[in-house]
Amino acid sequence: MHFLDQAKIYIRSGGGGPGAVSFRREKYVEYGGPDGGDGGKGADIVFEAVAGLNTLIDFRYTQHFKAPRGGHGMGKDRKGAQGKDLVIKVPVGTQIIADDEDRDTVLADLTEAGQRVVLFEGGLGGRGNASYKTSTNRAPRQHQPGLPGQEAYVWLRLKLLADVGLVGLPNAGKSTFINQLTNTHAKVGAYPFTTLHPQLGVVRHKNREFVLADIPGLIAGAADGAGIGDRFLGHIERCRVLIHLIDIAGTDPAEAMQVVEEELAAYGEGLDEKPRLIVLNKIDLADSELAAGFAAELQEVGAEQVFAISGATGAGMDALLDAVISHLPAATATERPQGEQEEVDQEPWSPL
Repeated sequence: MHFLDQAKIYIRSGGGGPGAVSFRREKYVEYGGPDGGDGGKGADIVFEAVAGLNTLIDFRYTQHFKAPRGGHGMGKDRKGAQGKDLVIKVPVGTQIIADDEDRDTVLADLTEAGQRVVLFEGGLGGRGNASYKTSTNRAPRQHQPGLPGQEAYVWLRLKLLADVGLVGLPNAGKSTFINQLTNTHAKVGAYPFTTLHPQLGVVRHKNREFVLADIPGLIAGAADGAGIGDRFLGHIERCRVLIHLIDIAGTDPAEAMQVVEEELAAYGEGLDEKPRLIVLNKIDLADSELAAGFAAELQEVGAEQVFAISGATGAGMDALLDAVISHLPAATATERPQGEQEEVDQEPWSPL
């Protein structure tokens, strides 16, 4: 499945139908008078968040959305039909943003399945000549055209809704970690930036479950857009807990932790205030004394608790997952009887 987390589209609500100019003409009916009906209201532009979607890829191929106009008024005081609303379905977690210079005006934020928002209302229908009849104007010929609809370009930005976010420098082993815990098939490679887009998976531990989001590797300056890191960081704004994965066999762990922590603080939006679990990964490539020494060093520079795990072998995972669940509300880490669990992990993604 292709993943796309932002798209620019054009939307236009329907214009109102024009009112009619008509006069009643029936045999044996004297002084029939005006009977032109009003035009119908134009259709609204409605956005609806639906479950089962986790990408905006459909909007890569369809970018223009025009709602139908209202119907024309007709004789015999018949009002024009109202245009049928145009419903645009988007993934849960989608923000609708004005196409301004900074793209920071959020018009709507759809965070729950079934949530709807009328972004643009259709134009009102015009008055027919029957509505202009007065005691002094008994044969009016004036009428109104319908009011035009609203139109604009807007941006759709998807921010994933996950309980736990996985962050770290490139090549920290995040893809291996999520593959170990879920049915996600994230690409794994012995080079940086193997993951090019966020991945979602459902983790089940001790009859509890939560959604885990794997964010592509962050680099220095990510909060300012380096490596499009600002877009990646946006996906963890709604996570309750962050797992900060550090490669024990890579660069200096204390330095690696500092780089990511600084980017979280620089991005803002409360990311540096979220509970964070510092995790030393790839302990299968290092001896236990080295891991203990690095853990003590990280605690000296601010880490409250450090976990040591191997994403490849699964060693140390139970203690880490116990800590994750302890930070999640009971309603989030859902309990399910064994044998009744449903696999809903995201399908593999291929590059655009």
